[in-house]
Amino acid sequence: MQISPGNETYDGSDIDKGAADIDKDAICSLTRLIGDPKKARARAKNLSSLMNRIEIEAPEEDVEVFKAMADPIRFKILRLLMEGELCVCEIMTALKKPQSSTSHHLSILRESGLVKERRDGKWSYYRLADGAVIEMIKHAHALKKNKA
Repeated sequence: MQISPGNETYDGSDIDKGAADIDKDAICSLTRLIGDPKKARARAKNLSSLMNRIEIEAPEEDVEVFKAMADPIRFKILRLLMEGELCVCEIMTALKKPQSSTSHHLSILRESGLVKERRDGKWSYYRLADGAVIEMIKHAHALKKNKA
């Protein structure tokens, strides 16, 4: 692959064997954009390292948390639970939603790790999983306020 940063042509042929784990296309693209093959190689190496860390950290699990929060009903449930533990009947009354719909949303929140369930006989009580959930909700609210 030949690319031309400025007036010179760069085909990536000088990429050393030690950079085999670094994507040659990434180096060529960055060289075209940056103009300096050495800087491009260093940045490609940093990006490769970053992507490897991201893959190890399983971003799919993080995405599931945000998907669970993305639904307006589920976000309302989280906001309700910021005030403390509630039973399903209290949540469905506050939302004006049927028990089946409320339970469905609560199960998604529970599976994503955002809420915890406590059973007491035939009653189910829900609370936020930990303080990090409260912080996420506060940050979401702050981002919305700053957008305006």
